[in-house]
Amino acid sequence: MHAFGQILKTEAKLHLRDIPTLVLTIALPTLILVVLGLIPSLREPSPDFGNQSFVTYFTPSLLVITLAMVGINALPTVLATYRERGILRRLATTPASPLALLTAQLVLALVGILASAVLLAVIARLAFGTPLPQHPLGFAVALILGTAALLAVGLLVAAVAPTAKAAQALAVPLFMVIMFFGGVYLPRFLLPDFLADLGAYTPPGIQALLDAWTGTAPHPLHLGIMALIAVAAGAAAAKLFRWE
Repeated sequence: MHAFGQILKTEAKLHLRDIPTLVLTIALPTLILVVLGLIPSLREPSPDFGNQSFVTYFTPSLLVITLAMVGINALPTVLATYRERGILRRLATTPASPLALLTAQLVLALVGILASAVLLAVIARLAFGTPLPQHPLGFAVALILGTAALLAVGLLVAAVAPTAKAAQALAVPLFMVIMFFGGVYLPRFLLPDFLADLGAYTPPGIQALLDAWTGTAPHPLHLGIMALIAVAAGAAAAKLFRWE
């Protein structure tokens, strides 16, 4: 436990040294929200969004940005870099095992995601009157399972990427797919129905997040698929992961 605490403290310091990346990861969804909110027409209710404003409709999709940046971009790159530099191999010979480093990375990823989600929800509420998630329990479950699915996919990328460049090469197309199906590049109401339906089952499960935010209990199938992806990708990552 002491060894894990030391690793967590060290990794946290490394994260805090890279302030621009940290701020971008946590604050980018909120910055986009503020820019969109400054456009008066996007703050007006519309029947296209269930009599909500576009800002309110789009807010849950902005969560996908941080989830994808942390789970798909940052996590695999950091772990692949540590493997490439032999850090994981050296840790294996000390009381601070590579598993402790992996756990510390996951903890920091979760903290960053939570901070981004809270900041986005608070600013959306205070600045633009966007309601907080109307089904809190459903939203919490959807966010947890969606985050677990994305982190598991990120770990799978880290498991098979021998170098940081390889991790980035694998992560970029995954990142683009997740952002697309998450409704970030193009609002989901503009997508063909079959693509919107497919996005509901693509991590982090944006439909479950949208439903819970607007007060509808997430569909059990959507949550179940996220749980299945988390377990399957996590198991594959554990099997394929190499410390050196």
